Amino acid sequence: MDFLKKYMYPLLTGIGILAALLVFSLNVPRNREANILERTVFTILSPLLQPVSRVSGFIEDAWDGYIQLVDTHRENMRLREEIRELNRRVQDGSEAFLANQRLEKLLDMKKSVKAPTVAATVIGEDATSWFRTLIINRGSSSGILEGMAVISADGVVGQTVKVSPASARVVLLTDHASGIAATIQRSRARGVVKGKGEMLCSLEFTTREEDVKVGDMVITSGIGGVFLKGLPIGEVTMVKRGEYGIFQTVSIRPAVNLPHLEEVLVVQKGGYE
Repeated sequence: MDFLKKYMYPLLTGIGILAALLVFSLNVPRNREANILERTVFTILSPLLQPVSRVSGFIEDAWDGYIQLVDTHRENMRLREEIRELNRRVQDGSEAFLANQRLEKLLDMKKSVKAPTVAATVIGEDATSWFRTLIINRGSSSGILEGMAVISADGVVGQTVKVSPASARVVLLTDHASGIAATIQRSRARGVVKGKGEMLCSLEFTTREEDVKVGDMVITSGIGGVFLKGLPIGEVTMVKRGEYGIFQTVSIRPAVNLPHLEEVLVVQKGGYE
């Protein structure tokens, strides 16, 4: 405080003179040669203007850098949004491509079936330890009855058991309550495919003398009138002939990937009126 009181007037005088010299130097015309007074002013101000110029240049560079950072951030945000949009389009395109492949296979199956069919989408499932069922988005309003066969592009799925106007429940061929008359495609050995749960089936009532091997394809026999003849059921994965008894034990893996099933065909033939 004492220092300011003592040197206040000299400081103010110096600042005033410096400001006057700065204004004077900035207003000197650029198109004529400087006189003695102007050269003297420039000589005095030159050491002072250089630090000011450097500080000004630093501030200008910092401001330009800040502006560039803001612009770069905005550009990055825009590019990220464009990348997200492109990823969404790629995902949508991939999903549409896969759906188109599934529907083409389903259409081929529809053409091969010699009976009217209704296409449906799986909208629910019940895979508890006791039941193996699906729910589809078609019902009695689409002409579906209980007891109709349900198939996919790869083969047999199951049979309708409960039908409402807008939906139906389908018991899968892997359910313990399911039974489908079947034939070994290679040897023509017959039996009944029963559900075992855990997405597996067994071929029952096939005698020990029948020719059944691992890798054989099992198809519907057409007996019983529910399933048309020749539809794929699954592949034999195990054959066991015991020392006693007249039947052999045959395990089957379904041809249809039931856990990933999305579209099916309901064959409008028969059913329980």
